Amino acid sequence: MDKQRDFVLRTIEERGIKFIRLWFTDVIGTLKSVAIAPAEVEGAFAEGIGFDGSAIEGLTRSYEADVLAQPDPTTFQILPWRGEIDPTARMFCDITTPDGQPAVADPRNVLKRTLARAGERGFTFYTHPEVEFYLLKSAQVGEQGPQPVDSAGYFDNVPGGTAHDFRRRSVRMLEDLGISVEFSHHEAGPGQNEIDLRYADALTTADNIMTFRTVIKEVAIEQGVYATFMPKPFSQHPGSGMHTHMSLFEGDSNAFYEAGAEYQLSTIGRQFIAGLLRHAPEITAVTNQFVNSYKRLWGGDEAPSFVTWGHNNRSALVRVPLYKPNKGNSSRVEYRAIDSAANPYLAFSLMLAAGLKGIEEGYELPTEAEDNVWGMSDAERRALGYKQLPASLDHALSIMEDSELVAETLGEQVFNYVLLNKRQEWKAYRAQVTPFELRSNLEIL
Repeated sequence: MDKQRDFVLRTIEERGIKFIRLWFTDVIGTLKSVAIAPAEVEGAFAEGIGFDGSAIEGLTRSYEADVLAQPDPTTFQILPWRGEIDPTARMFCDITTPDGQPAVADPRNVLKRTLARAGERGFTFYTHPEVEFYLLKSAQVGEQGPQPVDSAGYFDNVPGGTAHDFRRRSVRMLEDLGISVEFSHHEAGPGQNEIDLRYADALTTADNIMTFRTVIKEVAIEQGVYATFMPKPFSQHPGSGMHTHMSLFEGDSNAFYEAGAEYQLSTIGRQFIAGLLRHAPEITAVTNQFVNSYKRLWGGDEAPSFVTWGHNNRSALVRVPLYKPNKGNSSRVEYRAIDSAANPYLAFSLMLAAGLKGIEEGYELPTEAEDNVWGMSDAERRALGYKQLPASLDHALSIMEDSELVAETLGEQVFNYVLLNKRQEWKAYRAQVTPFELRSNLEIL
């Protein structure tokens, strides 16, 4: 760590960095930032930067307000969009109490705690997110609703299209920040794009997702368009998910791989999926944390609504992707419910905790869903024992409230704050009179 700190201090001097932004997130996953001068960095490493945590969503209670932001030197990167005028860098921070203890409500610390639990069992947790988002002409919403930048579809190549330049610029900027991109392409909705980040350990991936969202927003501003990670901005077009591929490694060996097993999937892999399935309804209020998230889950267009798993079955909640011959380390499972607006630190914590629970308790994996789950009738799904994901944020919160797994993983303070914050959101949503009601009822009632 000392070597890394020395590298940061030396780079700041050599590159003429004028500002260093210290980044962290609140419980909802909003990026927070405080800028310090180069002269303050050494002191920040030694003592942290103090601030009033009670002013940040869910971070502390008012009687324990003082906290410190401790920069993590391994996350130091120069921000490419700032250019050569007043060069600026950033570091992610861990939030601590004045006596140096990790703040219990710091989302990054919640993930670190869960990763440490996996580490005690000899596991390292890797994730690979496929992040979808929409590009709009503007943030302004007129009578016709949001306006996408194009009318293209899945994998479309649009000569001279906005999205080409946008993705190229975004990918280059992400690479400049040390974030490797695997794929980028136009998605199924008009103006909808997907950029897939390369596999990394879950903490690095969560940091990368927070950086990714910022890069996408910055490039959009630069190019005169607007980017949104809203789960379902259009009722008639697909929502934006963040399908996440996951694997556990024991040293250099993929714990999900077993040569000769069905789908080359080991017992550990099968138990991990069983844990995800059993606890999926409990964690949905975090992986899908907004009222709007449930418009995506229940709006069709390949979003999973039922608790099933399958091999290469895109209607399933958990998918076991096609195995690559002679590539045991590529064995993985894909969780398809999580959307692009989730707090990645908390969501990854719960996805990992659910999988670990399956391993620890030896859960049995239910029968694979081989058919299109969306195409079945309710009676057929009931006969096969397919449970559904929560149908609304209110429904998800009522299930989460009774979950020991979620309470233990998030910790009391984060658990209670998520419930409080999201109940307020549901209450505000429930109280409104929508255009749908006015169109349906005003003239005939």
